[in-house]
Amino acid sequence: MPAAALPVAALAQEAPATSYGADPDLPAPQRGLLPDMTIPRPALWGDELPTVPEGYAISAIATGLKIPRQTLILPNGDILVAEGKGASAPAMRPKDIIAGFIKSLGKSSEPGGNRLTLLRDADGDGVYEMQTVFAEGLNSPYGLAYIDGAIYVANQDAVVRFTYADGQTQAGGPPETLARLPSALNHHWTKAMTASPDGRFLYVGIGSNSNITERGIEAEENRAMIWQIDVATGAHRPYATGLRNPTALTIQPGTGQLWAVVNERDEIGPDLVPDYLTSVQEGAFYGWPYSYWGQNVDSRVKPQDPDKVASAIAPDYALGAHVAALGVAFSNDAMGPQFAQGAFVGEHGSWNRAEPVGYKVVFVPFENGRPSGDPVDVVTGFLQDGDKTRGRPVGVSVDPRGALIVADDLSNTIWRIAPAQP
Repeated sequence: MPAAALPVAALAQEAPATSYGADPDLPAPQRGLLPDMTIPRPALWGDELPTVPEGYAISAIATGLKIPRQTLILPNGDILVAEGKGASAPAMRPKDIIAGFIKSLGKSSEPGGNRLTLLRDADGDGVYEMQTVFAEGLNSPYGLAYIDGAIYVANQDAVVRFTYADGQTQAGGPPETLARLPSALNHHWTKAMTASPDGRFLYVGIGSNSNITERGIEAEENRAMIWQIDVATGAHRPYATGLRNPTALTIQPGTGQLWAVVNERDEIGPDLVPDYLTSVQEGAFYGWPYSYWGQNVDSRVKPQDPDKVASAIAPDYALGAHVAALGVAFSNDAMGPQFAQGAFVGEHGSWNRAEPVGYKVVFVPFENGRPSGDPVDVVTGFLQDGDKTRGRPVGVSVDPRGALIVADDLSNTIWRIAPAQP
């Protein structure tokens, strides 16, 4: 057995015929003492690069970062990178300790930067000649947004705001706190964020404090949901609920519709439950913890809530179980005709199935404003022979000038993918 692969248990189950799309096949739940756990071990890139489609080129525009998570394209084309490594909630069960150890084998040993780094390509040639620290002393920053002369950062415990002037390379002072966020335990510490098209609101994704309420339902207060925060006052309200871990948010161009990628629950088989991409409907309930993919009841949750299950709506598009989608961004015409209409999704990669999945960036094509068709591999080559990986994609952003920006928190690199002939 390779040292890099540590399968702890086996669940004999065939993969579903269709694991992605609007109507995925959902196998019967399977439970055991432990799920399959195989985490590819880190490997170096050396002289190699990730693989991209023919007609596109990829380059590393920033290296040596401290756990880059999400990126933000500023109005002048500069790129902000949030670098952080949140704390883990205390383990409750022996299998939590085992899972935590196995997951740690697939992570960078670099400490989180707790900072924002700014990248600048002054002459527009795709080479970012400036890499400088914009702000330090943050608390595991993750989500980023820009509104009318201000940069908003979602730390693991609060949304904070920096005043910003076009072209600024360093924050002028400490940030102002706009709104406190739930941070007790922080089983899921990442706080995804995006701004409404009119700049009045921020949307913040707050993950659950457990896999399936094993810490008690009280620990889930104000969690597993998306908040809407008033930028003027900091007041917040639940915008949508029942989303186990909304890890990235974005606004669809032309419609103003909020979309999210969500990581679903574990421990009911290698092919359940699909992580997903979905439009987020105001006031909607998406099932967690009582049900998944609409009204498929999760019998592990006690007591059940039939009324909540009856109200649960199914997401728009399954990405596959355990791919760990952590980034989403809509494309534009500058990315070329094959990637003009749709959304890019960064898949961090699985830890809880025998055959790893994810570890790539995919493109979900859209037609008439909705997902349509199979996902297309865009950036691959991270996973090597199933037992080692050279990178793990997190946030994705689309530069309107025609480039896909990908944060990789294993090799601590920012990748740029663009048409070879712009």
